[in-house]
Amino acid sequence: METAVATKEPKYQDVNPDILATLGGMGKLYWASLALCVLLVIWGGACWTYQIYNGMWVYGATYPAVWGTYIVNFVFWVGIAHSGTLISAILFLLRAKFRRAIYRCAEAMTVFAVMTAGLFPVLHVGRPWFIYFALPYPNQRQLWVNFRSPLVWDVFAVSTYFTVSSLFLYTGLIPDIAAARDAVKPGIRKFVYTLLSLGWRGTDREWKHFNGAYIYLAAFATPLVLSVHSVVSWDFAMSINPGWHSTIFAPYFVAGAIFSGVGMVITIMVPLRKMLKLERWVTIDHFDKMAKLCLFTSMIVGYAYFTEFFLVWYHGNEFEVEVFRNRFFGPMWAAGWMMLACNVFFPILLFWKKVRTNLTMLWILSLFVNVGMWLERFVIVVQSLTRPFLPYVNTQIYRIGFVETGIFFGSFGWFFMWFLLFTRFLPIVAIAEVKEILPFTKKAKVA
Repeated sequence: METAVATKEPKYQDVNPDILATLGGMGKLYWASLALCVLLVIWGGACWTYQIYNGMWVYGATYPAVWGTYIVNFVFWVGIAHSGTLISAILFLLRAKFRRAIYRCAEAMTVFAVMTAGLFPVLHVGRPWFIYFALPYPNQRQLWVNFRSPLVWDVFAVSTYFTVSSLFLYTGLIPDIAAARDAVKPGIRKFVYTLLSLGWRGTDREWKHFNGAYIYLAAFATPLVLSVHSVVSWDFAMSINPGWHSTIFAPYFVAGAIFSGVGMVITIMVPLRKMLKLERWVTIDHFDKMAKLCLFTSMIVGYAYFTEFFLVWYHGNEFEVEVFRNRFFGPMWAAGWMMLACNVFFPILLFWKKVRTNLTMLWILSLFVNVGMWLERFVIVVQSLTRPFLPYVNTQIYRIGFVETGIFFGSFGWFFMWFLLFTRFLPIVAIAEVKEILPFTKKAKVA
């Protein structure tokens, strides 16, 4: 992977042909990647079927760690989803121009990450056919959900986030779908594009209403960045469990979500840029700015870590001290130290521009960020539960079994399968917004 790309200066007239070309023929690498994702989904589905048939005992969660990797993965994927709203909505309101070429990837990632996160509460309940019990609706059995439970708050937060994110993604896609509609030959694809473009013709009136709706949705989606993962953090912070009961959890979780989300955007965009030949539109400068955002959120996460450590030491609660000692010096100490290394120490390299503009090093760092943020959720969920208040409880080391492993990899297959299908049928770079910052160089004809 290169540190610089020697390409022609992009022009207004080149946008449609270059970006719409990504919807055409896909190479062998694409189809091999899609096939691998489908196989992972089948593997995960087989493991889930085995769990349903045999019962929850095949799941590695045992008392006192009754929340295991399913909840870890749920929090991880909800966090991954946050970068889309940050890059597309917040940076749009702040008029950050560098977002134009990358926000579509982040938005699509948001929708598919929420779809992935929503699977894990279904897996965790053990009897997925009763998951509708979590939904508030009138019924003849006079059952009603407990609105004081943070788990019910999750239902509202995540479903609202998915609805708004999907609507936001589709609204921004309408002009680009119309461009694809006009470019393809008559057939099924043209018919589908015609339906999805809602009769878009690009008139002044349409652009006026489009911009108004897009700004409204951006303003509406922005508070969700703060609220959704705050609600997820309250699943933990509203309890009295040592290691969870903390007022810092809401901002700490939000910063970590944005950090992991930006890391995943880099992880996806570096190979995708090469695969789809988008070097002219997704430049080194875009990755440089995303790396700076990743560094900034890493510093916030590091500050939250050390604030937690200081407060535990300062107030000296023996239960809290024991939980934090166990994180770094207990049986699962490797997860704690690896979490610190990946989320705090390795990102320090991003202070150097040579690292930020070297796509190979940046991509490797983004992988460490993803690993570190998954381990952070593992440390919070599993390690905190393995040290309960009662000293006589038989503390067991959590062991991840083959069912959880298969479902874990199956979730990645599910996420990337939808993402690869998205890139096959819809533009991964926003045509309309990229055109706004390019000069129109076509000379007018002189009569």
